[in-house]
Amino acid sequence: MPEQQPTPNTDDALELLIADHRAVEKLFTAFKQAKEDDLEAKATLAQRACEELTIHTIIEEELLYPAAGKALPSSDVVDVEEAYVEHFLVKTLISKFETLKAGDKGFDATFKVMSEMVQHHVEEEENELFPELRKANLDVKGLGQKIVKRKTELQGKLDQVGSRAVGDKT
Repeated sequence: MPEQQPTPNTDDALELLIADHRAVEKLFTAFKQAKEDDLEAKATLAQRACEELTIHTIIEEELLYPAAGKALPSSDVVDVEEAYVEHFLVKTLISKFETLKAGDKGFDATFKVMSEMVQHHVEEEENELFPELRKANLDVKGLGQKIVKRKTELQGKLDQVGSRAVGDKT
């Protein structure tokens, strides 16, 4: 199983989120390169991507988007509501993986659609939202510290659930 990406040595909120984007993109690429019949690799990569995306969406919804709404109250460039809708759609696809298993009809297609949606979302954030937030002088250091703290909490909860699940299999 791929190891969790190390947190970048920064407290710049936007750099932390960009690092998350790159980590998920690596998982998407690895899935795309996996052999058609390597169901174990596909299952592991899909699970890891879903875990990373779940933590990332929680952080953005709890911390980034409220801060963006305050920093950019009347932006013509950035639509934070669109980001929430995109998150809803990705979370809907993530929930399909609770019942869909590698090798099932639709597994690969669902993962592909999810990765395409995420890539579109990442492009909008990095090309539109993040530059606008920098121009608006968002406190990226303060927000970054909150992100690191929240991500650590969420990862800890995920690790507890994972260790219980592993214990169930043995």
